[in-house]
Amino acid sequence: MRPGRREAAGGGHRGAVRVVPMTLRHLDAVTALERAVYPRPWTRATFRAELDKTEDRAYRVARRGRRVVGYGGVLVGAGEAHILTVAVHPTERRGGVATRLVVELLAAAVELGAVDATLEVRESNAGAEALYRRFGFDSAGVRPGYYEDDGEGARIMWLHDLAAPATAARILAEADRVGHPRPRALAADAT
Repeated sequence: MRPGRREAAGGGHRGAVRVVPMTLRHLDAVTALERAVYPRPWTRATFRAELDKTEDRAYRVARRGRRVVGYGGVLVGAGEAHILTVAVHPTERRGGVATRLVVELLAAAVELGAVDATLEVRESNAGAEALYRRFGFDSAGVRPGYYEDDGEGARIMWLHDLAAPATAARILAEADRVGHPRPRALAADAT
């Protein structure tokens, strides 16, 4: 996963959060949020190019009303999903936005044919690591010096057997915990 700054406690949550597919109309808000949370942000052109690759990628935005409060993306190849990025507005952290995004990214990964999922997370980002562990991701090692901005290492995490009933049930339990609708791609597998 991309290098984000350590999450801080959020505040001021009003209205329901909806997670929807990212479209071109979201790019101004997404790139503004990208610049606010990442030391080496992707450009608008990068996001636009990513959105054109629908056969193996899925991007989602979390919205509170019309305001984009988070986004994430996943790439699927050879049966493996790689969560590329998850970002949440600093005022929205610790409010379930990242959980909702990960639920939707994993559901999209299943729809794109993924069997397993992986990601990288900063070694110092205990909050993000805890989030991924709730979904069943386990640590598989560290990539030393992975992040170019400061040379910090990345913890490699894997979640195996996405379509297994127990895995799907765990993902759906996270959706239920934050009051997020159950994605159909996972609900069928959890029974």
